[in-house]
Amino acid sequence: MTVNVTPIPLGFDTCYVLRDNGVIVIDAGAPGKGKEFARGLARAGIGPTDVQLIVLTHGHWDHIGSAGELKTLTGAKLAIHQADRDCIEQSLTPLPPGVTTWGKVFIAIHRLFLPLIKIPAATVDLVLGDEALSLEEYGIPGRVLHTPGHSPGSVSVLLDSGEAFVGDLAMNAFPLRLTPGLPVFAEDVGAVMESWRLLLEAGAHSVYPAHGKPFSADVMRRAIAA
Repeated sequence: MTVNVTPIPLGFDTCYVLRDNGVIVIDAGAPGKGKEFARGLARAGIGPTDVQLIVLTHGHWDHIGSAGELKTLTGAKLAIHQADRDCIEQSLTPLPPGVTTWGKVFIAIHRLFLPLIKIPAATVDLVLGDEALSLEEYGIPGRVLHTPGHSPGSVSVLLDSGEAFVGDLAMNAFPLRLTPGLPVFAEDVGAVMESWRLLLEAGAHSVYPAHGKPFSADVMRRAIAA
């Protein structure tokens, strides 16, 4: 059976609901998006309590803002890498540096309204490490891989069929990028490229970013070869 992928827009981000023998959610959007998430689940014919796991790809505010709401709604376990754990448990709002001219401008603008953003704290149930986590227990044929670079604790969900859900390890949405490619802000671009290489070697063929539409992993392959 092919894993069913349901994208649910939550603000500027897209969270993904994966359904096979179980249901997991990838990312939780900006703060205050719980009702939008619930409507998205209803449209897909998925009950909130069907969700068993919420994987946060990293600790930036637009990916963890509604994590507490989603956890309360579903009763699911909340998972994030240990390096980004404090962001959700201590309501932190770190910003990565810009790595392109536009990225630097975007982050500078971002800092102006960052004090207005409040992240409701939530308790992490599953602290991810550097080793891969199998999702078989949650009914999904795939695993969570540590793919640092955008943030120290960035992770990706890679299905056995080759679909990679990468958070902000890649971007494909205006006004961030006009074409799919590297994130315009990241802690370590070299580490991003290494994480791309890891995903390709692990069999990724399609990339699902949190910002923008899916694209072929050939984009990553060409960038690494350049």
